Formats: sequence, structure tokens, C-alpha cells
Amino acid sequence: MARVPGPPPLEGLRRHIERRRREKPAGEGHFVRETFCLERQAAREKAREWFDLWPKAAYWTEVESWRAMEGDRIEFTMRRLPSAD
Repeated sequence: MARVPGPPPLEGLRRHIERRRREKPAGEGHFVRETFCLERQAAREKAREWFDLWPKAAYWTEVESWRAMEGDRIEFTMRRLPSAD
């Protein structure tokens, strides 16, 4: 009967992750996010403002998530890259 191999050693992966964290501190290169809770029309205007300021093609700007709240309010999170490369 064939022996079932155990899990692979993770020490190499741990060293790699630690090295990458030292080289590139947390927060660098990550998305910028901002959450809003506005009336429906104001929410549309705020999203349009983000797309105008940080164009989708350069900053990967998008509405990351949204939900309808009571009173015709929309809670949404906008996301973009910190800078265009």
C-alpha cells in the first residue's frame, strides 16, 4: 500500500513572507479605500467625483461594495490605487 505524504514543510514560505514584509512595509502599494453613507443622488455625485479625479483606467477606481439603507441612503466603499504608474 502506498504511503500518503504528509503536509509540505512551510519554513521556506515563512521566510519568504517575512522577507517580503521587511522589503515592502504594509500599506505601500495597497488600495486607498473610503466609505460613504449618502442620499442616493449625493452618492451618485460622489462616485462620479472619484471617477473624474482618479480615472478608472489609471487608478483602477471602482465602487468596491454598496448597500441600500433606510431612508433612500446608500452606503458604499470606493477604492483606487494610491498613484498611477
